[in-house]
Amino acid sequence: MNAELLIAGHMMGGPCDQSIGKQLVRNPHDGSTVGTAAEGDFTELRAAIESAHEAFQSWRFSPRRQRQSLLREIASSVRTRREELADLLTREVGKPITWSLAELDRTALTFDLAGDLVSSYGFEELPVDIDPRGVGHRLTVERRPIGVIFAMTPYNWPYNLSAHKIAPALATGNTMVLKASPLAPMSTLQLAQLIHEAGCPAGVLNAWNGPTRVVEKLIDHPNIRMLSFTGSAAVGWKLKERLHDRKVLLELGGNASAIVEPDAELEWATKRLIAGAYGYAGQVCISVQHVLVHHSLYDEMVRRLTEATEQCPTGDPLKSETVCGPLISIEAAEKVQSFVDEAIAAGAQLLAGGTSHGTVVRPTLLSHVPQTVRLSNEEVFGPVLTIAPYRDLGEAIAAVNRSQYGIHCGLFTHDEQTIQTAFRELEVGGLIVNDYPTLRFDNMPYGGVKRSGIGREGVRYAMDEMTEPKSLLVRFQD
Repeated sequence: MNAELLIAGHMMGGPCDQSIGKQLVRNPHDGSTVGTAAEGDFTELRAAIESAHEAFQSWRFSPRRQRQSLLREIASSVRTRREELADLLTREVGKPITWSLAELDRTALTFDLAGDLVSSYGFEELPVDIDPRGVGHRLTVERRPIGVIFAMTPYNWPYNLSAHKIAPALATGNTMVLKASPLAPMSTLQLAQLIHEAGCPAGVLNAWNGPTRVVEKLIDHPNIRMLSFTGSAAVGWKLKERLHDRKVLLELGGNASAIVEPDAELEWATKRLIAGAYGYAGQVCISVQHVLVHHSLYDEMVRRLTEATEQCPTGDPLKSETVCGPLISIEAAEKVQSFVDEAIAAGAQLLAGGTSHGTVVRPTLLSHVPQTVRLSNEEVFGPVLTIAPYRDLGEAIAAVNRSQYGIHCGLFTHDEQTIQTAFRELEVGGLIVNDYPTLRFDNMPYGGVKRSGIGREGVRYAMDEMTEPKSLLVRFQD
């Protein structure tokens, strides 16, 4: 199988096209060949940007009915090809098959959510006659598209994270250049081809895969009006600094915590913490990395989490029962293992796991982790969970707030005052009560504070980021 670039309505870099290079893609679980992906250079990326700019001149004025129809057709096509695309995703990035199927379901829903919003989004009428000068005037405000959006997506959710950029852009009349992750180029380019085949006009969506050096040369092209980036904090903030005169939306890393209060339902909390910490080998920016347990429950939660960690199904991502599959690469697995080894050497107690083989890191639970080690302060992006006790809610909140990141936090309690206190004082983008912080619905605002990013996704919120309000004030003659 070969995945091709999409530029100006043409698929480029097919098997017989020798003018465009090919990237070999291997399965991170067993090293088998998945296929190849076209790999462009300056010429192709520049053409993609210019094509998107040209297409914007007409797509910005496209009827809402046309945009809605396209979004509906894309959602339908995703559902039709669900099993095929999920299989590709599992083989390309090692995502457990149940997670891959769920990602395709969410991808289709994301396009449908955008289609739902097209009918009414972006128009409002505001009264101005509260000011005596406004008598006889009418003010309407319309949100208008801004132009070419350059989108960069990571490997871990190549379908749905791409959809969270593409769908709002199409809905609002913007055009896009989508840059695939070099670790998941086939899935990303296949989604672009599906959108092309669903009837997306030429140039409205362009998809490119290629070297970082090319992006670095062209990211500040004058036709690019916005960057939507999901990835590492180190890269994201550098791009934000460089593109100081453009709109920038950053969805970056995290090291999410969950707080377990005295009235928590421990069986449910344990089940969700295991899924949130070890699911997809922890390769989720809102994966649970730290669990803070009230001291009265600490010993019991240590026992429950240790047993559940040891029993977590691990290995072949094509097996439906697998929770923790491989990491994306040997290098990623070695990095995770180094976090664990450093913590143990500094005095942390290993409760379960702690070993790795190839790209598979066993689900790992640690206690007594020093605050000075990387595992306490940085994003591990792997199946590793720390557990620590706290005396009161204020202590737990302070521990969460010490992090340089802040996307989601989980809180297990039924006490309304506790919920309101945590919601008011936690420095995070969202509080998830009685579930893991890894939970995200596709119509909710999603994003972080501090090093975790700037701006919000979630279909309507991304549409706001991708548009500007434009006012029309009309005075009627007496």
